[in-house]
Amino acid sequence: MNHKSDPSKQGSPKSSLFTESDMALFVDYYQLTMGQADFKCQNSAIITSNYYVRKIPQGQYLIAAGLEQVIHFILNLRFTDEILNWLADKGELDRNYLDSLKDFQFDGSIYAVPEGTLIFPNEPIINVTGRSRDVQLFETYLLCVMNFQTLIATKASRIVYAASGKPVFDFGARRAHGRDAGILAARAAFIGGASGTSLVLAGRYFDIPYVGTMAHKFVLERATEVDAFRDYANTFPNNTTLLIDTYDTLNGAKNACIVAHEMEARGAKLRAVRLDSGDLLTLSKEVRRILDDEKLHYVKIIASHELDEFRINKLLENGAPIDGFGVGTRLVTGDISQTDDSSASALGGVFKLVERNGIPVGKQTLDEPSKATIPGRKQIYRQTDEYGYYCKDVVTLWDTPIDDGEPLLIPIVKDGELVYNFPKLTDIQQRTKTELTKLQESHKVLKKSKTYPVDIHL
Repeated sequence: MNHKSDPSKQGSPKSSLFTESDMALFVDYYQLTMGQADFKCQNSAIITSNYYVRKIPQGQYLIAAGLEQVIHFILNLRFTDEILNWLADKGELDRNYLDSLKDFQFDGSIYAVPEGTLIFPNEPIINVTGRSRDVQLFETYLLCVMNFQTLIATKASRIVYAASGKPVFDFGARRAHGRDAGILAARAAFIGGASGTSLVLAGRYFDIPYVGTMAHKFVLERATEVDAFRDYANTFPNNTTLLIDTYDTLNGAKNACIVAHEMEARGAKLRAVRLDSGDLLTLSKEVRRILDDEKLHYVKIIASHELDEFRINKLLENGAPIDGFGVGTRLVTGDISQTDDSSASALGGVFKLVERNGIPVGKQTLDEPSKATIPGRKQIYRQTDEYGYYCKDVVTLWDTPIDDGEPLLIPIVKDGELVYNFPKLTDIQQRTKTELTKLQESHKVLKKSKTYPVDIHL
């Protein structure tokens, strides 16, 4: 009997997966209502809208991430007859306006900083130039993708920094805020420096190394812990990591030693043991002692369980002999609770109109000056000191370049045509690593970090 559900049948379960055919509806409704109003009053203005971040929620820098998905959305956005008919049936949007969307195709230009680039508050990250009612359709998707991936890439970079060269793995898919978040978090974490992910789908989509050990379930199903360890070691003789905290961690370490010696007799080696609960500092030291007493110096210790950059930093400062970290919840949610308990773990990037028909424009927001916008299409020039460290960024209007500094926003799309070759994810990760080596330690330390200077010359 075939039990596969029929999504079209009333009462059948639906996957709710986002597909390319749905992309045109990934908008907030006001983008369509404004579009209709612009259509009726024949607004044909050419505008530039700018994506930037007013305030960094944690630390002093951000790692730009998400551009590839944004450009894919913009260049592939199409309004199918099915979508237009559905909108028309709702009754509020005019059929003439909807018909004008049938042949939608972005023919404007986009400049942006490449993924993996260091960025700072109030700097232009993406400039989108095109017809007003076209550009406004990109706002929701662009903000959703850029804010999330940039937040996670930055969080990952901070965790990797705290790990001091020891590998960090993304273990967070099960705690991510949704399915899209799980896979995009794996991508962003890799950009930020993670060595791999537990999510197999990310391995297929993005060619990210995927890793795994065993669950407590595997141990609980066997008569003894040693039996579980033997079954796993026999199945994966060249890549065995044993989870040793199902019952008693120290006794689990002793059982792992038994299996490690059995593996040695077969010409194999136990790769690692994993700690996933308890006092990781004390337990890691005791487990290391047990392993070393058995002359198993080569067996590594991997730790997981509610880790972030602060906990990892504290563990290593206190001499925890941990060789790698699996980080889940606090990575994929961009947790900032140890920095500011009053703020949500989110990046508040905005996409704002800054130029109309070549004339700079911006809102004043007299009731809340912090929400005012800086008018004009802009460029960033990054300056370097005599030692090769970044020392200052200068933000200028687009048509007033300066001689000192490297311009960061580069052409991605010109007149609707892609002019940029998106690099492999490993190359983006390497860019992040290189960028961070050029940032002074005073801007990277976890506590009392120094603000990086950004001059706005307009």
